[in-house]
Amino acid sequence: MSNLFTETLKGKVTERPPVWFMRQAGRVLPSYQELKKKYTFWQLMKDPELASKVTLLPVRDLGVDAAILFSDILVIPYAMGMGLEFTDKGPAFDQPLKNYEDPVKRLKPEPEKLEYVYKTIDKFFKTSGNQMPLVGFCGAPLTVMLYMIQGLGTKSNFPDAEKFLFKEKKLTKKIAEAVTELTIEYSLRQVKAGVNAFQIFDTHAGIIPFTYYKEVFMPCVKKIADAVRQTRTPFIFFPKGIGAGINEIDYDMCDFLSIDWQTSIYTARQMVDKNVGLQGNLDPRILFADKKTIEIELNKFLPFHKQESKWIFNLGHGLLPDIPVENVKFVVDFVKQAKW
Repeated sequence: MSNLFTETLKGKVTERPPVWFMRQAGRVLPSYQELKKKYTFWQLMKDPELASKVTLLPVRDLGVDAAILFSDILVIPYAMGMGLEFTDKGPAFDQPLKNYEDPVKRLKPEPEKLEYVYKTIDKFFKTSGNQMPLVGFCGAPLTVMLYMIQGLGTKSNFPDAEKFLFKEKKLTKKIAEAVTELTIEYSLRQVKAGVNAFQIFDTHAGIIPFTYYKEVFMPCVKKIADAVRQTRTPFIFFPKGIGAGINEIDYDMCDFLSIDWQTSIYTARQMVDKNVGLQGNLDPRILFADKKTIEIELNKFLPFHKQESKWIFNLGHGLLPDIPVENVKFVVDFVKQAKW
């Protein structure tokens, strides 16, 4: 399989940057919302037929250059014996780790619970005729653990989990090791099933000081990255919120680094190892604006592709609910039609 996305991952010069969006398989698509009226989130994920269909929706509806597996970062704790529900207020665990004296003993890996994911990947390639590249993914240990410890968290509020990280550093490391071990197995199974690239999401990397992150969690990400890259599968790292920490991420860590909106893509290029490709980083909130305002922001990226061929156009975070789908489509069309 070869298209703009896979060619860019290989470092080849292309006529334009490839474009896809984090959280594109759902959120803003009317076709996805129609499915949500009939099925729960769990039902959509666990049925390979439905999950494969949702994975392909943004390819059909938006025209993006790559699909990303329809799943969730919290399937790892689910496969470690934690009861998980997806509520209107967000994900919730029946017994968060903060309630246990020895939370490590509470974790009982059951990797067979994730078999439906690999069946979804297989179904995706059969349905798409093996014509569209697929990005596999997982959550990074820190971000996943925040939910596991807290039990129920908003997108940025994990007060009990944050206390735990600082109060129980030894336990934190043990939990991180357990999560990392199963995550490696999960990642490699996705690769074996055929994903063309793999992205790790550390959405809450900036919740702790970078010195703590570098000591405890960066080695975990590195282990996962090494396992994936040994299969010659491109590895994309998204550590949202680590700021100047991107200066310490080199090619030994990842093939591509996904940049959040808080750092200019031009500044990021100056800070990050030149051997590492970049992904990002339009602020998704700009998509609430009118098309003229959006176009002004998009035009700022045009000179970047002239100086940097190893670049995938994406957002600085995932699509937000209620963003007008026509604005998302406008961005895709702009990327495809602009004079790069």
